[in-house]
Amino acid sequence: MIDPTPINESIRQASPALEAALSDLGRRAIFPPDIPFQAAQARGKRYNATIGQITDGAGQALGLPALAAGLGSLDSEDRNRALLYSPVEGIPEMRRLWRGWQRRHQSDLPSTLPMVTAGLTHGLSLMADLFGGADRAVAVPAPFWGNYRQTFHLRTGARIVSAPVYRDDGYHCEAIAEALAGEPPGEPALAILNIPSNPGGYSPTVDERARLKASLLAVADSRPLVVICDDAYAGLVYDPEVPAESMFWELNGAHDNLIPVKVDGGTKEFCFFGGRVGFLTFPFEPESDAAAALESKVKCLVRAAMGSPVAASQVLLLQALRDGEVAERVESVRRLLLDRHRVLDAALSGVDRRLLRPLPCNSGCFALVELASGLGVDADTVRRHLLEDHDTGLVAVGDRFLRIAFCSVRESDLAEVVERLQRGVAELGG
Repeated sequence: MIDPTPINESIRQASPALEAALSDLGRRAIFPPDIPFQAAQARGKRYNATIGQITDGAGQALGLPALAAGLGSLDSEDRNRALLYSPVEGIPEMRRLWRGWQRRHQSDLPSTLPMVTAGLTHGLSLMADLFGGADRAVAVPAPFWGNYRQTFHLRTGARIVSAPVYRDDGYHCEAIAEALAGEPPGEPALAILNIPSNPGGYSPTVDERARLKASLLAVADSRPLVVICDDAYAGLVYDPEVPAESMFWELNGAHDNLIPVKVDGGTKEFCFFGGRVGFLTFPFEPESDAAAALESKVKCLVRAAMGSPVAASQVLLLQALRDGEVAERVESVRRLLLDRHRVLDAALSGVDRRLLRPLPCNSGCFALVELASGLGVDADTVRRHLLEDHDTGLVAVGDRFLRIAFCSVRESDLAEVVERLQRGVAELGG
């Protein structure tokens, strides 16, 4: 068993609050000097008999012809990368290019070289492993994506603290602070910022972000606070007055007790849903002892769960990152969703408020509607009625909300989706 004390001390030296926030598992985790470690040290040697992957004996994959043909558009180096094991931390070139993508609008704040995960959910689960654990409070703006419960509570025993974020037809900036107000002073806590949000499709305005930041700093006055910036839908903002940048950058270095962590990836940003390539980024310089210590811990947890991330998906994402026009191509997807958002917003503005209340929506892939009070019907009953009688699928969120994924519906069909929703609710409870 390797003593993790030295790397824990490296983290403490850089951020006592971050070290205090580590879970029991997070404290124990350290990348062991076994096969991947030793194989990494042997890279580039004339003879490398370390790692158990079948090659021609000189580092080239012996991929089956059908597999090689499927990767035929790649050059020989990338095709070889795709057919062999990825480093546990991810392909180095892709990590560097993704860091550049993250930092394309700013350059003065520290951020580590992103570590590769098997999608954003895997990144969140790694955060739960590092900072969760029995009875650790995790404040989540509500309504929220249900998988947060499985990732943090079911897996690690952490306690989900709901922070209702919609109040008086607006965004309640102090929801997280209020949710954590009853926690024992000094006890570390987690908070999740999912901006743009799922299921709500909302991003705070400039003024709301300032208030949200101030409220999180106030929480950090009394406890170590790890803020997980779930940036799955980064950049998908449709109001020019609303910031599109992650709050990771605003919180980075803002308080000694507040540590933001960025979880993002190619899933939504690059429309690569089947690729399952996510990233974890911490607020430290890439060459720092703290970055090395955190990388060791994350690599240990990745190695323990899945060995190493999928190489073929990384190589495909790498092609996009090398494309000099990638920003324009991403922007074209945002504009397509903007057009859908405008149509959906217009349709929702005309619904009968005695039946449905649309919640604020200015970004992301979803819109949320709330069932009016007094109807005597719950969201799942409406959802099943729409499936059975109206040939329409929506997602029920809790008892009162229904989520419309306008990202997966044609612009010309969105008004009909809203009409069927309203008709279905009226049939059940109107």
